[in-house]
Formats: sequence, structure tokens, C-alpha cells
Amino acid sequence: MREEEKTWGMLCHLLALTGLVIPIGVIVGPLIMWLVKKDESEFVDYHGKESLNFQITMMIGVVIGFITSIIFIGFIIITACGLLSIIFAIIAAIKANEGERYEYPFALRLIK
Repeated sequence: MREEEKTWGMLCHLLALTGLVIPIGVIVGPLIMWLVKKDESEFVDYHGKESLNFQITMMIGVVIGFITSIIFIGFIIITACGLLSIIFAIIAAIKANEGERYEYPFALRLIK
């Protein structure tokens, strides 16, 4: 595997952190990376799908958090989704940079 593939795989996960600045960036960053590079490398295709599936799962969690914020549990859900998104994206980026495949522990597999 080329170093370039590892870098692109890592970026698939790290671009999700753009959501810290641009709310929709958690989806748009990995989506653009995946769409541009998916046909060039199976490794990047895998990591792009993993990142997108996890970030979509986290977005669903945030929506549920907003809906349940009326009963205050939503604030805990939103905070947990935010922290998990950051922590797991960094772990996945490190694994991708090491040339390993990383599977997020509880992501919905919507993109196959």
C-alpha cells in the first residue's frame, strides 16, 4: 500500500472534524473525499464509507438529541455524540495512517 493511500484514508476521517467549524462539514468533508478517491483505491473507498456511515449515525443521534432536549436528556445525547465523533474519528485516522482498516464500533452500515 502506498503512503498516499494511507494519507487519503486518514483524511476521510479527519475531514469529519470540519463539523466543529461548519455543522454540515461532518458529512460533506468525508463525502467529498470519498467521492473523489473511491475509484482510485479500495483502501480509501473502505475508509470513506466507514467515516460516512459513522458520521451519519452521529447526525441521527444529534437529531434525536434535539428532539429529546425538551426533557433535558437530549443535551446529554448531543454532548455524547459530539465527543464520540471526535474521539472515534481521531482513532480511525490513526489506524488508517498505519495502513489498518478500522471499523467504528456502533455505526449504522448505510453505505455499502
